[in-house]
Amino acid sequence: MKDLQYTINDPCLNKDERIAALLSWQKSDEFVPAKISGEINNHIHTIYSFSPYTPAMAALRAYDCGLNAAGSVDHDSIGAAREMLEACAILGIGGCVGFEVRVSFKKDSDGNLSPFASRKINNPDSEGFAYMTVQGIPKNEIEKAAEFLIPVREQRLKRTKAMTSSANALLNEAGFNVIDFENDILNASKFTEEGEITERHLLAAVAEKIILKFGKGNKLAEGLKSKLDITVSPKIKAMLSDPSNPHYLYDLLGVLKTDFLNRIFIQPDENECIPAQIVTDFAQSISAIPGYAYLGDVGESPTGDKKAEKFEDDYIEELFAWISRLGFNAVTYMPPRNTISQLLNVQRLCGEWGFMEISGVDINTSRQSFNCPEVLKNEFRHLIDTTWALIAHERLASIDKRFGLFSVKNPLASMLLAKRLAVYASFGKKLDLYHPDQSAGELVIELEKGNVK
Repeated sequence: MKDLQYTINDPCLNKDERIAALLSWQKSDEFVPAKISGEINNHIHTIYSFSPYTPAMAALRAYDCGLNAAGSVDHDSIGAAREMLEACAILGIGGCVGFEVRVSFKKDSDGNLSPFASRKINNPDSEGFAYMTVQGIPKNEIEKAAEFLIPVREQRLKRTKAMTSSANALLNEAGFNVIDFENDILNASKFTEEGEITERHLLAAVAEKIILKFGKGNKLAEGLKSKLDITVSPKIKAMLSDPSNPHYLYDLLGVLKTDFLNRIFIQPDENECIPAQIVTDFAQSISAIPGYAYLGDVGESPTGDKKAEKFEDDYIEELFAWISRLGFNAVTYMPPRNTISQLLNVQRLCGEWGFMEISGVDINTSRQSFNCPEVLKNEFRHLIDTTWALIAHERLASIDKRFGLFSVKNPLASMLLAKRLAVYASFGKKLDLYHPDQSAGELVIELEKGNVK
């Protein structure tokens, strides 16, 4: 039965083949029903940006870890969406989909420089550009989302090609084989299937060239210093000195993201990182939920690929006022990534500005756990309910845009957001998770009749 799991996670197969393998696995005698913990994760990356997991395998890993609900969020891509939703339904867990994109905060609506034009907001690589998500995308709007992202993907492709040339200059000078963009990066991605090529794809190709020269083991850590002037910590050196380390590529990639990317990085422009207002307007036009991705000042990075650095905490009150004007409906954050004082402050501001809170931990390496036990703590348990509200929103808005959580035509539009979220959370929990689309129709009837408490 191991062959089935390989098939489920085979990026070279198509969606239908992976889904068929998941169905066979779910029906096999070796399939063990998971002990559901109540945890959720709405921000899982897949092979449609950069990740060890296909959407089907991401859903299965989430299920095996006891999650009640899982959501795919890929960089500049909605390519994982249908597979993720189908896989979650097979496993009987809640599913939701969205994408993540970098946007410009550099100017206001009149074209004047904004207060954030020269600040690092939540993006370690650039000033004035920020990460945001578009989540809860109705199923019948997935194609529109994919079309909307085409120009962004094309602009990022051009920039990544240029960075590859810079990386090749350094690799050649240091005596490494150079990268063939088409074979080593493009063909290793899902770009031709509506996926995105990210800096991680480029760094993975660099990592492969380093491994090719030194092999896996002590020589590689020494070679990083002698050939690329990269000094690794004792902890990372121990990881890279172990040839049997199953996470080897991702550990090396993390080193390169911290100590190599800055040498080749080319800043994006507003053709790639389009103004945030354009994205929020588009999200609302398809009844999706635009969310600001809170980062907060970083101490030690859990994934080892972010340096300690200050971001938006010093001016967060000003920032929340700004994103409200831009039309954001939500703030997404990751409970394991911040201190309790940071997150309580974010929760306070969400309440003041009327933002929905969405939780999720961005899974993009094989070392990361799908679990997020923090959401079971009293301070964060409401994030479980907002997840069910997100799932209900996605299903109901797929039937009719009027039933989107933030639609002005919603029968509950006059309700306070907290009450509306509670109603939608109760709807989400009523869904037949094996047949969520069919059962959503019954909830629409309840909503139109006013059968809500």
